[in-house]
Amino acid sequence: MTLSVVIITFNEEHNLPRTLESVKWADEIVVVDSGSTDRTVEIAKSFGAKVWVERWKGFAAQKNSALEKAKCDWILSLDADEEVSEELVNETRWVLSGMEEWSKNGMPVEAGRNELRDRGLKYGFDEDNLNGYFIPRRNMFLSRFIRHGGFYPDAKLRLFRRGAAKFEARLVHEDAQLNGRPGTLTADLIHHAYPTLSGYIEHMNRYSSLGAEMAKQKGKSGFSFINIVLRPIFTFAYNYFFRLGFLDGREGLLLHLYHSAYVSWKYAKLWEITQKPR
Repeated sequence: MTLSVVIITFNEEHNLPRTLESVKWADEIVVVDSGSTDRTVEIAKSFGAKVWVERWKGFAAQKNSALEKAKCDWILSLDADEEVSEELVNETRWVLSGMEEWSKNGMPVEAGRNELRDRGLKYGFDEDNLNGYFIPRRNMFLSRFIRHGGFYPDAKLRLFRRGAAKFEARLVHEDAQLNGRPGTLTADLIHHAYPTLSGYIEHMNRYSSLGAEMAKQKGKSGFSFINIVLRPIFTFAYNYFFRLGFLDGREGLLLHLYHSAYVSWKYAKLWEITQKPR
């Protein structure tokens, strides 16, 4: 089985080398850029990636455009700030090689199947209708691996047969929707999400605006004391105390504090954009 890696980019010269270095073993790398003004395109080409430059159409549409350009049997969809761990490289190769590879290496098929199941794979590689795999994601905040508070394992459907999945049309937090039965891998995808506080706050500001637009599309409106004040407080208490976010130290405190602020911003912005012009 062959593998295409697909990535969408915009001004990712700092993140992209790490991402591409982790997938240089793939059969094909597809990058869809939305008009970067830094060295993103140059870096992508230096790793042998096939690069398209297209106008920005939204997260889901841009990612689906990248999927359409992939030519291999399987697709691994990545964000530009993600890195495939060495363990995930090996596990992905096992998925693609199938049971035949186990036999070639002297491992009886049944023994190979049992070992893979022991590692946590839900189904054997001989399942013809297995069309994709969820991958646990290791989120990094201020360079710390966030293990608690609902941020791990944060499994995402990222590996699937070509043509078996598409990203749902959402303004933000778009997920791939699979046609068929999924399995689950055990090795981590590393998400170098927020190396700085300023970057995280900027990101949450942008995403809260998109979240407000999504809520408006669903018909929600009006000033809500519950959503703007009480919901953020509950979100912080639930994730920080009940889901053990406090075990992630100072970084965990800051992450959950500002995530709860994001919730408040989203509903405040919803109220703002649904007001009649004065």
